[in-house]
Amino acid sequence: MNRWEYRTVKYKTGGFLGGKLDEEDFENLLNSYGNDGWELVSCFDTSISQGQTRDVVAIFKRPV
Repeated sequence: MNRWEYRTVKYKTGGFLGGKLDEEDFENLLNSYGNDGWELVSCFDTSISQGQTRDVVAIFKRPV
């Protein structure tokens, strides 16, 4: 049976009211975790109001 460890990472968006994602910086973050053996299993955003994104949450796993 496989055993896993998990990591949750919260990425803050920019802009006055949020919602602006620095795609290059976010991709670098994902690649950094990937290089350390983490696999992205889920990614979603949290909203402030009227659909504006406050944070992007990424969940990773890797074998123990």
